Amino acid sequence: MSGISPVFERARIADGGPAPLYLKLKRLVTEAIAQGELADRDAIPGERDLARMLGISRVTVRKAFADLVAEGILVQRRGSGTFVASRSERIELPLSRLTSFTEDMRSRGIETISDWLDRSVALPTPEEALVLALSPGEKVSRLHRLRRADDKPLAIERASIPQRFLPDPLAVERSLYATLTKRGLRPVRALQRLHAAALGKSDALLLGLPEGSPALFTERVAYLADGRVVEFTRSHYRGDSYDFVAELHLTAGS
Repeated sequence: MSGISPVFERARIADGGPAPLYLKLKRLVTEAIAQGELADRDAIPGERDLARMLGISRVTVRKAFADLVAEGILVQRRGSGTFVASRSERIELPLSRLTSFTEDMRSRGIETISDWLDRSVALPTPEEALVLALSPGEKVSRLHRLRRADDKPLAIERASIPQRFLPDPLAVERSLYATLTKRGLRPVRALQRLHAAALGKSDALLLGLPEGSPALFTERVAYLADGRVVEFTRSHYRGDSYDFVAELHLTAGS
């Protein structure tokens, strides 16, 4: 710890004008990384030690840490502490391509493992019935799983498919899209929303993170060529492992 302590001198956080202290701490960390004072995988002092070193409250440190983890600058490992995130460990997922988790990882040379949490047929929830445009009495095939790569839990995925498109959810062994493609039901477009979320107790346990850890929540509604909804998937991705990337183009006349 002695190698990085000089970064966190009390005088350094006193600079910067009247900004809130947690923002000053965030800036201190990001600037130290940019200037090479903190390197990939360097350990950061714990909340108690850092609060004492800087003369600020643990609540302030906790808030700064939460933001830095959500932004992928720091990572927190249960039982180990807080570290500078390695850029090489993060996964970029493009928002412009309609692919499955398995396809995304395979394109990067990463083989994934799924821990099945639920593969069943059930009556839909009101939300599923609305989003999937189900008729009264129709059921859904549910596919809930924990996605891993290199034995690291990365995401929790909860997919709902109208049973008429996927009569037997046990038919999906690895890739949902591969199974749908074999049935002539490959989605051709999707609407996807994402926002930051705090992990609840059960999801945090599955991902090996503390309760309340930041995550990226996505909601995907995928359509067939004829406009029918074939997939409704809600996923939680580790905030310390993912960057969602979108390519932007200047519109004519701008």
